[in-house]
Amino acid sequence: MRSIWKGAIAFGLVNVPVKVYSATEDHDVHLHQVHDKDGGRIRYQRRCEICGKIVDFENINKAYDDGEQTVILTDDDLSKLPEERSREIEVVEFVPSDQLDPIMFDRSYFLEPDGASTKAYVLLRRTLEETERTAIVHFALRQKTRLGALRIRGDVLMLQSLLWDDEVREASFPSLDEKVRISAKELEMSSSLVDSFASDFAPEKFTDDYQEQLRELIDAKLKKGDTVSTEETFGEPTDETGKGEVLDLMEALQRSVEKNRAAQKSDAKKPARKKPAAKSARRETA
Repeated sequence: MRSIWKGAIAFGLVNVPVKVYSATEDHDVHLHQVHDKDGGRIRYQRRCEICGKIVDFENINKAYDDGEQTVILTDDDLSKLPEERSREIEVVEFVPSDQLDPIMFDRSYFLEPDGASTKAYVLLRRTLEETERTAIVHFALRQKTRLGALRIRGDVLMLQSLLWDDEVREASFPSLDEKVRISAKELEMSSSLVDSFASDFAPEKFTDDYQEQLRELIDAKLKKGDTVSTEETFGEPTDETGKGEVLDLMEALQRSVEKNRAAQKSDAKKPARKKPAAKSARRETA
């Protein structure tokens, strides 16, 4: 694994340097879009709506639109925000672990001790384990201030970003306001059904059937030879960068006009071809 961030857990006067790693990864088979007619790749381009040019990432800024005016924010503007510069995971309180609603959990990260000594790291881990509490922390990552939960997973400290309270929607459905009578017999039968499915959760027992079937489908097509050349799906490069260029109608028309004008000028400069001299007609004398 590769660390995505370095910082330090701070609670009281204790400082625990750590490296942060993404704890999860995507196992999906990634597909791209192609033209059904010829298999050519479909690409989405970052095209400026003013000049019509394709823009590289390094020339792109962020902006906020209030409906009437737009505020442009450069990378330099954002880097000056105090929260973004902070490399501290600040512990703000320790709460009973069962008080955290799972709906608030967002992304998960593993924390590795980053220093000559792991004592402070192990001390914090043991403290959370002994007290059966979770540390609520405040930190900044990728230009966003975040709330997080510092928990234990095996021998590792795990940081889980939490949704802010106003990011969790309230569920209110009028249909649930209706009074429904559940008999004791119905509840008993339902409980018996639950008992028949009762088990200890073992995530390794479950697999993503759709992704497995998709891989089997792809393997079967490869084995059958039902493929096209990957190089051919990129098409011919149409500009100096070697990337496919998408032209809008006006641009295509303008280029056609310019091409025709250039051809006409070229023809006008060429010397005119001399016509063969006409043979003089002989007069027949009587």
